[in-house]
Amino acid sequence: MSPKRILSSRKRKLPINLFISDLHLSQEQPGITRLFLHFLQQQAPQADNLYILGDLFDSWIGDDDSAPPIPSILAGLKQLSASGTQIQIQAGNRDFLLGEDFAAATGSSLLPEIHVIELEGVRTLLMHGDLLCTDDKEYQQARIMLHSNAFASDFLARPIEERRTIAADYRKRSGEATSLKADGIMDVNSETVAEIMRQHGVLQLIHGHTHRPKFHTFELDGRTARRIVLSEWHANSGSALQADDKGAVFISVEPTGGT
Repeated sequence: MSPKRILSSRKRKLPINLFISDLHLSQEQPGITRLFLHFLQQQAPQADNLYILGDLFDSWIGDDDSAPPIPSILAGLKQLSASGTQIQIQAGNRDFLLGEDFAAATGSSLLPEIHVIELEGVRTLLMHGDLLCTDDKEYQQARIMLHSNAFASDFLARPIEERRTIAADYRKRSGEATSLKADGIMDVNSETVAEIMRQHGVLQLIHGHTHRPKFHTFELDGRTARRIVLSEWHANSGSALQADDKGAVFISVEPTGGT
C-alpha cells in the first residue's frame, strides 16, 4: 500500500476522482456508517466523481428495504449528488441486487460489473473484483446462480422479512465456508487478471473485494500495467483512492476527517 495523504481542496487542472469499496454497511457496524456519512459530508464533496466499486452494503435485499441505517445513507448520497459530485456505483458480491430505485433515490448511476473509463488519459478497467478470484470455483459456481434473473425474480417477490432471514442465513454460511478456504484461493488469479485486461484493452485495473490494498505493477504483453486494490473500511478508519493530476494515491478517511 502506498503512502497516504489527506485530500486537499486546492484547485487542480484535472478532475478529482475518488474510488472506494467494501464498506459493508449494516446495522451491526454503526461506526462504519458514521465514518461514511462524515466522508460524504467533509471529503467527498471536493471530488468531481465518486466511484463505489461494490459492497457498499453488507447485504442488499431489495430497493424496498428501509431498515436503518439505509435512510441516512440514501440521504447522504443524495446530498452529495446534489452538491455536484457525480456518484457511480458498481454492485458487489454482497449488494448485487441494487436497482434503479436505489439509483434514483441517491442521484447515482449504476455501472455494469465490468466498466472502462478514461482516467487521466489512461484506459482503466473498474470491477468489484470477485470475478477475478477464479481459483475459488465453489464461489464462482454459486455466483452464476445468484446473479441469474430467475433467482432475482424469485427472491425479490418474497416478503421482506423472509428475504432478511434468507440473507442473514446466507451470510452466516458464506462466512463459515470462507474461513475454511486457503488464503490464496481468496485472492485474484493473475492469469484471469491478464486475460480480462487484454479483452478490454487496458493497462490499468482498479478493484476491491479482496481487502488487500496495494499498487501492483507488472508486465502485460511487453508493456507496464498496474492493478490497484482498494481497502476494506473499519469503524475507526477507511481509505479512498484519489486520482488527479498528481497521479493516484491512497488517502485517509478518519472520524475526525483529517486536516
